[in-house]
Amino acid sequence: MTPPPAWALAVIYWLHFLATVAWVGSLSAIAFLILPAMKRTLDATAQLALIEAIQKRFEPVTWFSLSLLVLTGLFQMSVNPHYDGFLSTSAQWSLAILAKHLLGMIVIVVSAIHTWDVIPAIRRALIQSKKINNAEQITVLQRREIRLLYANLVMGILILAATAVARAS
Repeated sequence: MTPPPAWALAVIYWLHFLATVAWVGSLSAIAFLILPAMKRTLDATAQLALIEAIQKRFEPVTWFSLSLLVLTGLFQMSVNPHYDGFLSTSAQWSLAILAKHLLGMIVIVVSAIHTWDVIPAIRRALIQSKKINNAEQITVLQRREIRLLYANLVMGILILAATAVARAS
């Protein structure tokens, strides 16, 4: 395979870095800035409403970033001189890349649960909260939302660590 021009590879790397910053940076901002402030200033129903509003804006960023990361990552991997097969474990670089792929799959599953299970449940609970007292349901959903957020943040940090290991190889 003929290597791509340097400018094309630079654009691919830049898009990959940009998607990483958008995704992990947003998760970090929510986890370390928004959630603590929200817990100190809002009641449980208002907290869940804010989470739902933030997630409505964040979900497209997440899915676009993850898609871009997969596409640009596969391209980068295919042109890397260390690449010797998709499931290869022949070297430290290969193991690190395999770890990134496995962690990335977990991120996609967690994000899918979040997008198509938890957020719709939050929306239903918020509508119901106007008619009935469902404080316990709201608390359960809020905890689940936060656990999924932190799970993806941890996976993102581990993916960055695997990237560092691959770069150092």
